[in-house]
Amino acid sequence: MSKIYHNPRCRTSRKALALLVEHAYTPEIIEYLKTPLTVEQLQVLIQAAGLSVREAMRSKENVYAELGLDDPGLQDAQLLQAIAEHPILLNRPFVVTDKGTRLARPLEALNDIL
Repeated sequence: MSKIYHNPRCRTSRKALALLVEHAYTPEIIEYLKTPLTVEQLQVLIQAAGLSVREAMRSKENVYAELGLDDPGLQDAQLLQAIAEHPILLNRPFVVTDKGTRLARPLEALNDIL
């Protein structure tokens, strides 16, 4: 069982997918921009990767600034809701295998779950 939360326009995401295939995985490809995750799914994914919600966010996206998400007073629930409503805010790619869950940034982060 393997999954990749994938954005085909992202070079790192494409490289992660190629790495999975190189290691004989046939991952379920979830294009999260087309099929956004729920708040609950996001929470499980981010926790499984051992990250904070902020660590899982793309802070350089315009919508991040537009929504004032740099406010340190915002709670995780508010940040998760923002990602659910604007999936471009989710960093990528997240990869899940039987050995664990990682955000493939850097790509080498996948080595211990392949």
